[in-house]
Amino acid sequence: MIEDESSNCSILLIDDEPFAQQIIEHGLRTCVKHVLRYESDARRAVGLAAEIGCTVVLVDLRMPEIDGFEFTRLMRANPETEHVPVILLSSEDDPEIKARAFAAGANDYMVKWPDPRELVARVQYHSAACVARRERDQAFVSLRRSQEELAASQLALNQAQKMEAIGQLTGGVAHDFNNVLQIIGGNLQLLKLVGGLNDAGRTRVEMALSGVERGAKLSSHLLAFARRQPLQAVVLNPGHLLREMDDMMRRVIGPGARIVTDIDPSLGSTLADPNQLNNVLLNLAINARDAMDGNGTLTIRAANVGRDGAAPPEVPAGDYVMIEIADTGKGMPPEVLQRAFEPFFTTKPVGQGTGLGLSMAYGFVKQSGGEILMHSAVGKGTSVRIYLPRSKTEAVAAAPAEHQPLCGGLETILVVEDEADVRDSTCAILSALGYEVLEATDASGAVALIESGRHIDLVFSDVIMPGPVSSLQLGEVLRRHLPDAQILYTSGYAEGVLAHEGKLNASVHLLQKPYHPDALSARIRHLLRRKKPSLPAAGKPGAGAPAASAS
Repeated sequence: MIEDESSNCSILLIDDEPFAQQIIEHGLRTCVKHVLRYESDARRAVGLAAEIGCTVVLVDLRMPEIDGFEFTRLMRANPETEHVPVILLSSEDDPEIKARAFAAGANDYMVKWPDPRELVARVQYHSAACVARRERDQAFVSLRRSQEELAASQLALNQAQKMEAIGQLTGGVAHDFNNVLQIIGGNLQLLKLVGGLNDAGRTRVEMALSGVERGAKLSSHLLAFARRQPLQAVVLNPGHLLREMDDMMRRVIGPGARIVTDIDPSLGSTLADPNQLNNVLLNLAINARDAMDGNGTLTIRAANVGRDGAAPPEVPAGDYVMIEIADTGKGMPPEVLQRAFEPFFTTKPVGQGTGLGLSMAYGFVKQSGGEILMHSAVGKGTSVRIYLPRSKTEAVAAAPAEHQPLCGGLETILVVEDEADVRDSTCAILSALGYEVLEATDASGAVALIESGRHIDLVFSDVIMPGPVSSLQLGEVLRRHLPDAQILYTSGYAEGVLAHEGKLNASVHLLQKPYHPDALSARIRHLLRRKKPSLPAAGKPGAGAPAASAS
């Protein structure tokens, strides 16, 4: 006999006469790979058939209490055994009884005691049919599960494509917006530097500058969502950052809410931009406060998550630092939760939210190589978990920030900017600070000035410019011809040029647009102090600098 999968028979015999087991076992001696179980009590047999997963049942028609007809009806009434083949065994070869058997749900009818060859053939036939049905059902279940997974994957892909399209749009808008803000802010700051404003005029200028700052924050959030924000990433310990933010968090949440912190003492470090991470956590805390209406419990948790399966399936395998911000607020329905990370999407009343907090968090975490997951249910609160890749390097201590007053100098600065209005305002500010200022509309013009032999102490160059020469090539020319000169880049959108995977190299100095004169002067003085001391060039003007002295 050929052995195949259909020969794997699991047979249950139900008969009140024990000798029937010996007769059936003898008859099945040629049945390959079969297992025969015997039960004398038909009342227990239905449960046993489901328990052992039998593929065919042989049942005696005439038994006390429950006969073969009733047993077959019980089998068909049980969802676990309704499709298991039932063969009735009877000493009566009566067509009427056979008809009743099939009406009760039997699959076959054999007269005792059948020839072994017929018994084996029928048992194997019905058993193979049962196995095939089960395999078909499993295939349908697997297919349905695959279809559900495919639908979920397609939905996730559509969502990712939508977020990417929105990101490209917002990145481009933010770049142009930053240039506009730089023109407005630069000229307003120039008005302040030149002086001559009365009190009313100075007040108006300050109000306009406040608007520029608000616009700069909005643009920064757009770039963060679009993952076009160059990150000043350092190795840091999120636990230290959370502890330092504790007082600020309590002020943000207010006295009516309770804060619970659970930070793993052995929390690992991660490579991230501390300022951006601070902003993300602060925005999540503000969202939690608003969701709880100032009352409830805010839970801040930080722990290590490894390859032991602790991370959810949405997070790729690896070692992570997990930060969770959870609240006991109103929660969100599924349709709101699905759109929560979209920019400008908010359920808050007009004037109480921009809808950029969560989108900024999403962009920052993705750009940092991590994953952000949000779980929420109406009436049960919201939990946001951030997974950042764990670093094998220990965290470095952050240097304390020092406020530097506006200061100028007598050095020569080459400003390279293709936007005429931005270039004019920047050159005017630097001239007002006492610097000798040279201008170039693109990198090619800047290279010509450098190769002409002009003395230049620092190049202040936009990153994205037209022409055959890129800003990076300009830096190489500068290092070749003027190795002591410094270069400071500026951009409102530097993705893919200076940043690698969204992170700036430590040797690259970038000042984001729109920049404040204080920040510009401080960065220039910081870089110029790194130059080797040299005598000023002959004929360089030494007057006209503002009261603030060079440092």
